[in-house]
Amino acid sequence: MIERVVTKAEVRAAAAAARAAGKSVGLVPTMGALHEGHLSLVRAAAKRCDVVIASIFVNPTQFGPGEDFERYPRRIEADAELLGNAGIDIVWTPSTDEMYGPDAQVTVDPGPQADRWEGAIRPGHFAGVATIVTKLLSVVCPDAAFFGEKDFQQLAIVRSLVRDLDLGVDVIGCPIMRDPDGLALSSRNAYLSAEERHAGLGLAHALWAAASELLLGECDARALESAMRAAAQEHAGDALVLDYAAVVDPDTLEPLERVDREARAIIAGRVGTTRLLDNVALTPPPSS
Repeated sequence: MIERVVTKAEVRAAAAAARAAGKSVGLVPTMGALHEGHLSLVRAAAKRCDVVIASIFVNPTQFGPGEDFERYPRRIEADAELLGNAGIDIVWTPSTDEMYGPDAQVTVDPGPQADRWEGAIRPGHFAGVATIVTKLLSVVCPDAAFFGEKDFQQLAIVRSLVRDLDLGVDVIGCPIMRDPDGLALSSRNAYLSAEERHAGLGLAHALWAAASELLLGECDARALESAMRAAAQEHAGDALVLDYAAVVDPDTLEPLERVDREARAIIAGRVGTTRLLDNVALTPPPSS
């Protein structure tokens, strides 16, 4: 039966008891509003670890002014049931007061990886992410933590902070899950009308265009980015306003000139009042 805990002391004790019994511990951090993408992380964790803990916490410090913190979907009871069915052993649902005391002052600087892309559009977002992830990992001390590749910049930043702060956790990136039409699963998809959802598919069409051009031999990163923007415009028109469409190094997130090694195409934009993001791995053809 799934165990429900609320406080840091409770989850710390549960994780410590598992380790004392010789069991490995996996952590799946979430903000709730769960979908198949989250559940794929749970299944990956259950295959690798003996005991799996999922946290559900809508972290206020990663939302900026005017963002959707207040309306972000919250359905803890339904999420806990989904997690139990997917193989979670322990669900940790702390309150904001539990995670951030009234005198909390220290935050985690996410470094230069946070300066571009999402970080440029959402100032302070990755400081909030880095701080809460560090707190979650410090409390649970898991052997492995599981994150989705859809938030690719977040995944890269988490890997860097775990490495640079010597946290001793294996950070496991799990593949993007998509609906049959190709839209990357996201809790924010619930905000979209049918017309907005169609426009949001422009992101996936842009990524497919970049991957197709690469297979045809186009390795110039600027040309691939132009193909992404053109495909998004062709599919969605003005209903999708792009924030960026870039080809980057998958570790540093710096722009590349050519795709002559593994790369990542990343894209983000706004449909109505909803921001969506997506990405795809780019592998150059052997002849390049």
